[in-house]
Amino acid sequence: MGKKTTLNFRDSASDISKALEVMIERFGHDTLISLATMDGNIPAVRIVNSYYENGAFYTITYALSNKMRQIETNSTVAICGEWFTAHGVGENMGYVCGEQNAEIIRRLRNVFSAWYSNGHIDEGDPNTIILCIRLSDAVLFNHGTRFNIEFNA
Repeated sequence: MGKKTTLNFRDSASDISKALEVMIERFGHDTLISLATMDGNIPAVRIVNSYYENGAFYTITYALSNKMRQIETNSTVAICGEWFTAHGVGENMGYVCGEQNAEIIRRLRNVFSAWYSNGHIDEGDPNTIILCIRLSDAVLFNHGTRFNIEFNA
């Protein structure tokens, strides 16, 4: 988690501030996004619960799922949400209860609290993992304004 992300815009500092504000407003909570991976030459898209923070989306998934198998083969992914589309790299952060994930899982349990403990997540299974999608570039629309964003780790 310690990585900081900077955003590059072709426009002013106020654009950076506004785009960050919109990103947090739209995606800084439990939100659905479409996640696209490649299964060989065939695109595979599914909707996942996610949470945006500091240039990345986080989701909880199963290590042996098709999406994770596809990401192991080709980590380049695409996502889209409300007036937003992006490219990035999918990274298996490991077991949700792994020591390395203590900080982020506390936030994810809170963000996903509406459904996290209803039997959908099995913290006792080491194949229950955190998927991090580190964004590389994005296009965000807000009230007629287009923001072209480049994310730098």
